Amino acid sequence: MKRSLFLLGLSSFSVVVFADEFATTDSGKRILVKDDGTWENVEKNQGGSSNQSIIKGDGYEAVTILKGTFDMGCTKGDSECRDNEKPAHTIISINNDFYIMKSEVTQGLYEKVMGTNPSNFKDCGSDCPVESVSWYDAVKFANALSKKEGLEQCYSISGENVTWSKGVNCTGWRLPTEAEWEYAARGGESYKYAGSNNVDEVAWYGFYSDPKGTSKQETTHPVCGKKTNGYGLCDMSGNVYEWVWDWYDWEEYSTSVGDPTGPSTGSFRVYRGGSWSSVASSARVSYRFRNDPSYRGNYQGFRFTRTIR
Repeated sequence: MKRSLFLLGLSSFSVVVFADEFATTDSGKRILVKDDGTWENVEKNQGGSSNQSIIKGDGYEAVTILKGTFDMGCTKGDSECRDNEKPAHTIISINNDFYIMKSEVTQGLYEKVMGTNPSNFKDCGSDCPVESVSWYDAVKFANALSKKEGLEQCYSISGENVTWSKGVNCTGWRLPTEAEWEYAARGGESYKYAGSNNVDEVAWYGFYSDPKGTSKQETTHPVCGKKTNGYGLCDMSGNVYEWVWDWYDWEEYSTSVGDPTGPSTGSFRVYRGGSWSSVASSARVSYRFRNDPSYRGNYQGFRFTRTIR
């Protein structure tokens, strides 16, 4: 429905918009007008496309990703693809615009919200990704951040029983689905890694496994120290692996359609993106791996998404 809004704070102005759309004030500032009449400051995303904007939170930035379809799975011409990345399929449709954090959640943001920092590499600093966090830690943090910001909490958590009754329709912070993560990591491009075919340009990787790797010390690295991808996102390849929502299924790609959220049950949760310690091939945008959701590794972190309504 169209409406006229009179908003204060940046400058007084009136504009006719659709609910949950971007608008520009008389002073030239860009905002996102929500369905309830509230609004958020946004800025142009200098690293991404002209249609994207970013929102700034207390300790993070998030980029708007517009809905669309994409080829999920083995990148054309990539000879390193494993069987669980096949078949590549074009039937994946992301049905909602969403925010995704520009970088992995940092140690500083995690400690600000949770009051503690579980990271093994604390000496790396507050701008380094939080790590040594389980999948369960990630969903608890998502609810805590949403509560802090007055947003809907996406997860119902009882011990190790975690449900999300609204799924991707929840408008609070949450882990991306595996499909959303890969859609964002690809950045509207066709590269092997997130933002380049040259892994050294975009990823910290290889300390334990590749003498040619960019990670020359046994540690994570400050976020956004490498080239961004086409959507202006940092470290979608390398630094730390990133937990996603989905249960793991080796044959998921042979059955997934539409806007998938993964199997309904399982033993392992998926993580994506490669890490400071892993081989270059793990940093490919189609690479999939899994772990027990209770596992805390010094190479595992996460970033969040929020559905835009």
